[in-house]
Amino acid sequence: MKTKEPHVEPRPMPAEMRTVWSVADGVGASGKDKLHVLEVMASAIVGGMETYVRNLVRSMPRDRFQITCLCPYESPITEVLRGMGAAVFVARMDDDPPWRSIQAAVEITRNFQVDLIHGHLPKAHVLAGLAGALTQTPALATVHGNSITTHELGIHRTTNTNLIVVCQEAYMQALAMGVAPERVTLINNGVDLDVFRPSERTRAAFRASLGVAPETPLVGFVGRIDVEKGPDQFLQAAQVIHDEAPQAHFVMVGTGHQYDRMQQMTADMGLSEVMHFAGLWPDTSKVYPGIDLLLQTSRIEGMPLSLLEAMACELPVVALGVGGVPEIVEEGRTGMLVSPGDWRGVGQRAIDLLEHPTRMAAMGEAARARIRAHFDLRSTVAQTTHLMETLVQRAGAAQMSKLSAPVDADRKTPPSAESPANR
Repeated sequence: MKTKEPHVEPRPMPAEMRTVWSVADGVGASGKDKLHVLEVMASAIVGGMETYVRNLVRSMPRDRFQITCLCPYESPITEVLRGMGAAVFVARMDDDPPWRSIQAAVEITRNFQVDLIHGHLPKAHVLAGLAGALTQTPALATVHGNSITTHELGIHRTTNTNLIVVCQEAYMQALAMGVAPERVTLINNGVDLDVFRPSERTRAAFRASLGVAPETPLVGFVGRIDVEKGPDQFLQAAQVIHDEAPQAHFVMVGTGHQYDRMQQMTADMGLSEVMHFAGLWPDTSKVYPGIDLLLQTSRIEGMPLSLLEAMACELPVVALGVGGVPEIVEEGRTGMLVSPGDWRGVGQRAIDLLEHPTRMAAMGEAARARIRAHFDLRSTVAQTTHLMETLVQRAGAAQMSKLSAPVDADRKTPPSAESPANR
């Protein structure tokens, strides 16, 4: 026997919805003064993708763009986005998205006159693609890793999305997998040089928080403490360094599923006296100036923001050459590159640099200069917004072309009900 569902009073329209509705008439495909972008995020933790979206939302010109965000759950990131003036909605996201989530994305797009949908990570890509196809709205997905999975390729082909990739490896792979050149654009990640810069005051404050003396060499890891980021390889490299330079200290900044395991591994390796676990620092611009040398020990990467941010703060780096990392680090000038998986080589290169502080300082200065020349956030945002405007204009032109196309008088029409063929 079916149980009677409880009566639920209709809820008033959320403040975000009222806000969007009030400014929706405010250049998109519909002739508005501002292009309305829906940013769809598959997660809302403190991570690289979320930082990318936060930087984009903060930097997009408000005289040209209106921004709404769709996130999988409430978190500190959703509050940050609201603080930047974006309307934020929440809907569940899966590889196979539930109908209610598809419905939410479609209704936001239709009712609030969204001109372009921009997805991040596969679960958001599929939702953006479906909503775009159902509403005839151009959809764009940024692939934040170093490769395009067959899953994302299928989404792209089925829903006709456009792609942004962040490193050359992903771009070449996309072309090799048959993505049309006009459907994929390479736009490198960028960093705000006004936010990420060297600071003696910040250096002293971060070290004081760890209890590390100003003159003590400090080697750092900044990132999510999960398997793909290689925190275990950082610890193994730290062991190599400690054996040769016992005066050096180490810090891991971040949280993740491997956090407790890394603490236990540190104790088992006898590094507890020199290893510091700083936890999560949402504002990493307060972290990098306190570190002398950054180790990038990831197993998989696209174009890591942590590496760009560190270099902007004049840190020399020793990095495993995975994904887009070789595009960032200029070997021997801004840092050192080591073959993927060679944590022992990372440790040895770090020892070489720690023994030559003057060389480290020169590398740090060259690192910031390289970021300024090639990975400035302003350039990233300019390229991205230009692409968005181009896609919307292209979609509008295609729609106008369809509407103005002449009817083919010679085209045969289906027989009518009165036709002899239907008798």
